Amino acid sequence: MKAMILAAGLGKRMRPLTDACPKPLLPVAGRPLIAHHLDRLASAGIRDVVINVSYRGEQIIQALGDGREYGLSIAWSHEETPLETGGGILKALPLLGSSPFLLINGDVWCDDEFRHLPRLGDDLAHLWLVDNPGHHTTGDFHLDGHGRVDDQGNQRLTYAGIALIDPSLVKGQEPGAFPLAPLLRQAIADQRVSGHRLVGDWVDVGTPERLAELDTRLRQRG
Repeated sequence: MKAMILAAGLGKRMRPLTDACPKPLLPVAGRPLIAHHLDRLASAGIRDVVINVSYRGEQIIQALGDGREYGLSIAWSHEETPLETGGGILKALPLLGSSPFLLINGDVWCDDEFRHLPRLGDDLAHLWLVDNPGHHTTGDFHLDGHGRVDDQGNQRLTYAGIALIDPSLVKGQEPGAFPLAPLLRQAIADQRVSGHRLVGDWVDVGTPERLAELDTRLRQRG
């Protein structure tokens, strides 16, 4: 299985830290944020990784190279301007192939080992969901007792920025910038999305404050 890491964002919420450094390269416990994902993917036996880049993309490419240092093979999907999640995936499809792939937002951190990935079957996506963090108390989706994701229940969880995606979810869309969320919601309405609750540690590294908190926590762990 291949993985795709989304790393093409402008990092506006992280300014001024991202004025000179792209968000995926911001240091966490002495290593670039994106390197923590690469380590986990390699440990899980995933060898082929696609990374999309745009803002200060050359810095990211120079830092990670072909992935050999991590035991991986990295392919790069270049975006002249950020294409949002859906558009970025669509542009990267020639590199991803026709099989389901693991999608990871570059600006999250988690301790999931990715060793036991679900099978999609007839579904178009499987979502990792977490308890609602303080900055997103309303959540995104409901997860029923059978591992099905819907948009109806009152007890909602937050999308963790990690998913297993069937390429047909975006295939056929018009090239350009577009979000993934409407396509996911349509697939949910068609009852073609499963999910599970991620119990481990997870952080949306979306602000300098949360980045600093994560850095302190990981350094204390040693």
